[in-house]
Amino acid sequence: MRSEKTQELSREVRCNTKDRPLVRLADLPVFGSASILVWRKRRWVCRQGACPVGSWTENRCDIAPPRAQMTTRAGLWATREVGAEIHTVSYVATQIGVSWNTIMNAVSYWGEALITDPTRTGSVTALGVDETKMGAAKRFVPTTWISAICDLEGRSVIDVIEGRGGTELGGWLDDQSAQWREKVTVTVTDLHQPYRNALSSRCPNATAVADPFHVVGVANRALDRTRRAVQNETLGHRGHTKDPLYRARKLLVMAAENIDVKGQNRLEQFLAAGDPHRRVYEAWVTKEAIRDLYTMHAHPVTARAWLDVIIDSCRDTETITLRGLARTLKQWKEPILAWHTHGYSNGPVEGLNSLIKKVKRVASGFTNFSHYRTRILLAVGACNWDLLGTPPPKKPENPAVL
Repeated sequence: MRSEKTQELSREVRCNTKDRPLVRLADLPVFGSASILVWRKRRWVCRQGACPVGSWTENRCDIAPPRAQMTTRAGLWATREVGAEIHTVSYVATQIGVSWNTIMNAVSYWGEALITDPTRTGSVTALGVDETKMGAAKRFVPTTWISAICDLEGRSVIDVIEGRGGTELGGWLDDQSAQWREKVTVTVTDLHQPYRNALSSRCPNATAVADPFHVVGVANRALDRTRRAVQNETLGHRGHTKDPLYRARKLLVMAAENIDVKGQNRLEQFLAAGDPHRRVYEAWVTKEAIRDLYTMHAHPVTARAWLDVIIDSCRDTETITLRGLARTLKQWKEPILAWHTHGYSNGPVEGLNSLIKKVKRVASGFTNFSHYRTRILLAVGACNWDLLGTPPPKKPENPAVL
């Protein structure tokens, strides 16, 4: 396909055509095959010898950005395919007939206007934060993490930052305006103290809420540690297939109401055979009591009294794991009880984490955080795709690879 600009413009700007080189640009695929747009791009020369520019090349962003390798419409199509449709970059590169880097740089170039759109997030009243793994640990490289900062009401990812520490989250919050932070009334996290410290010190009007799923998860982990400790004390080894406590491990972490009569009988038999001092049973009762705490949504006063009883019971026991659980529950007492007043959880964040993991899984993992962040925000960042085609506010560092 060939394209050439008309001659009328030369009369308007009082210049002559110096040259008309052919520029080959990758274009949209046609019937499943890559296509090339050949642009006869004019190079102008000024008639006046005193002109400080002398010669320049015409610029048509509707055809392609300056020094691009693919057309604008191909870049916009690639951005939508990789961002909104969560297709692989290599798939889109094969369709257009260019390299992986060319597609990814086009996605970064055209996606920047969507990501930096000030109306994308607006004012946020309920903020949720949770971490996901970016890269697994290797011999000389530790595990790398990212933290997703989410709007619980809008159910979208506001931003993604490297790490899962309070310093990183605090730095991101410091970059937001004081007016934005003052509008946040609820913050929800798991039982990760660095998140809590960063949010409480920078969102003065926000009530901290501990996510119920993670609170119950702490109780389940205390129960499992108790089971393994009793296993080692009574039998002197880790769980084997025929050991009663090992056989009970899945029944112990199930919700009590989901265990049928046969399962209840088996659980009683396993505990009778492997738990002589009833310590595992005590941890199981504590776990169920914490689950019952979340049936009292409309009764915050009753929930407070119930949690106090759980903390006192765990504190007075001889089981070390339950005493540790008591300290955790006491430290997070107010955020745990705040759920009974506000009702927020990190459920929307966990759902968004599933989509974030899908982006990672489709790409077979990431080593470049900037690429990962761009693709996450385009996929689950509530972008206004009507803005697609708006040039970014600043030029990319290497526009020649677009």
